[in-house]
Amino acid sequence: MSDQSFDIVVLGGGSAGYAVALRAVQLGKTVAIVEKDKLGGTCLHRGCVPTKAMLHSGEVADVVRESAEAGVDAELKGIDIERVKAFREGIITKKYKGLQGLIKNKGITVVEGDGRLASPTTVQVGDQTLTGKSIVLATGSFSKSLPGLEITGNVITSEQALQLDWIPERVAVLGGGVIGVEFASVWRSFGAEVTIIEGLPHLVPNEEESVSKQLERAYKKRGIQFKLGARFSGVTQDDSGVHVSLETGETIDADLLLVAVGRGPSTAGLGYEEVGVQLDRGFVTVDETLQTSVPGVYAVGDIVPGLQLAHRGYQQGIFVAEQIAGLEPRMVEDVNIPKVTYCDPEVASVGYTEAKAKEQFGADAIESYEYSLGGNAKSEIVGTTGSVKAVRVKDGPVVGIHMIGRRVGELIGEAQLIVNWEAYPEDVAHLIHAHPTQHESIGETHLKLAGTPLHAI
Repeated sequence: MSDQSFDIVVLGGGSAGYAVALRAVQLGKTVAIVEKDKLGGTCLHRGCVPTKAMLHSGEVADVVRESAEAGVDAELKGIDIERVKAFREGIITKKYKGLQGLIKNKGITVVEGDGRLASPTTVQVGDQTLTGKSIVLATGSFSKSLPGLEITGNVITSEQALQLDWIPERVAVLGGGVIGVEFASVWRSFGAEVTIIEGLPHLVPNEEESVSKQLERAYKKRGIQFKLGARFSGVTQDDSGVHVSLETGETIDADLLLVAVGRGPSTAGLGYEEVGVQLDRGFVTVDETLQTSVPGVYAVGDIVPGLQLAHRGYQQGIFVAEQIAGLEPRMVEDVNIPKVTYCDPEVASVGYTEAKAKEQFGADAIESYEYSLGGNAKSEIVGTTGSVKAVRVKDGPVVGIHMIGRRVGELIGEAQLIVNWEAYPEDVAHLIHAHPTQHESIGETHLKLAGTPLHAI
């Protein structure tokens, strides 16, 4: 048995956890990370990075299919799933080694094993007791299912989907949120027939409604089927695959059922409640400084209610490290954190939807404009339709920007600066956007809202 003492002990080495550690050592703190699996967590190994690598493979396949339109004679001979996996795993391995090197170089202690909160100042890892002046909980999330829906056989979650060594011919996807539409996009690019089952009225239902409708039209054009307002009833499996029943009595036959109904907080059985940490439906309750109900114990990342995004985890990790160090950090509230869904076409947004802005500021206080990418030369070149929509307070700042189209995720940087700096359309209108770029669409949208449109009608 051994005891070790640190300024901060972080339970979990994913995006949020290692961000705490990196910022804390910059501020002169000693830090230990406890991680039962691999540094980088879900995002690097089973989430953000591998799915985006597969989406890129799918994009390459689609570009080859469309190559004749650009005057290039190319033929798609097929998808070699083993080589797709090798491409994906090569990226993960490179980033993992880089992260390991960074953590080691910064002098952060990494303790491998299952950690458990033993007291407000200690984490137990096997026979080791790690003592921290502050403890940060960062244990991440897991793929949820529905009550009574067992993940077994050909009923899988995103984790199993990433490990497949074959390409299904038919896939049913339960859930039309971010994970569901991204995997639907990948499999369709790989040649599969895909049906999405979504209980709410739209795909990506948390996005601007006009964006959701445009995604639905784009998916219809791609041949991706979806059932909206459809309630899952049950699933059976046999040698021919899965048979998904809906409450309407309809049955969808497929090789696989991907369960993509969201992610739950990984907090069970880790000693949190025994030490006094308050939970709400499994999520850790925190105050405005991300401190839990136990003084000196903080929580960051997916276990904190709100958006489950790696970059939100980074922000919270940095915030907590600075808070513990006695600084006065500021945090971007969830509504103004940029979001990107990396399907084809991509969806990107930051700030309030028009409906939410009207709730927040009053219906008469809001105006908006939606610029079609049909008027943007670069979007025409890359073969995409879509739009950029900005929502503003009348005679006031822009409070939301919502985009759909191929590659628009790359525009979210400028969009989030506009919203978070509370810029007026007039502030953006006089700035120059290089031509021809998709960034011009942001410029045109704000020119229109400022009352000085150039190309916008």
